[in-house]
Amino acid sequence: MNKELTTSGSKYPTRLEQAKGLADIFEVVKDAVSSQLGLSRGGLMLGIAELGGRPEGWVGGFYPLATNIIVMNKGPMNRIKREQPHLYNSYCFHILLHEYIHTVGYTDEAMTRRKTLEISANLFGREHDVTKMAADLSQYFPHMTYIVPQEQPQDLDLELVKGFDRSCASYIC
Repeated sequence: MNKELTTSGSKYPTRLEQAKGLADIFEVVKDAVSSQLGLSRGGLMLGIAELGGRPEGWVGGFYPLATNIIVMNKGPMNRIKREQPHLYNSYCFHILLHEYIHTVGYTDEAMTRRKTLEISANLFGREHDVTKMAADLSQYFPHMTYIVPQEQPQDLDLELVKGFDRSCASYIC
């Protein structure tokens, strides 16, 4: 683990604050994982879809093993952007960090949660929104639930985010 970039003088809070969209946020995520775990993965896509939810909570996103796509739940993203826009980048960073850690080989959910919290605390500090979300997302958004349960649709209507993994080289054959 790289202790060089800890909370004092860390560039990560500023980079996240200045991020203009999901592709910018993802660049911060990839850099964070590379600096802390020494791991990276290219060629990923991001799909946005309504994943449903229940009164007790929601799924923020998921990574289907052995694929090249991360899927984020559109409902919570839109609600946070509308009702608490100052938390949007932190929320998206948290979800993308968790799912990206899965893509680099961490399949155990408990270990992935620990790594998400560890990286967040190391790079953002214990008091940053990113770290608080990693510590307990359900407490961070206590009133964000689906009043009426919405089942995950059988066929996901995925909206792919263009230019998501932009640091990956693209070419034409």
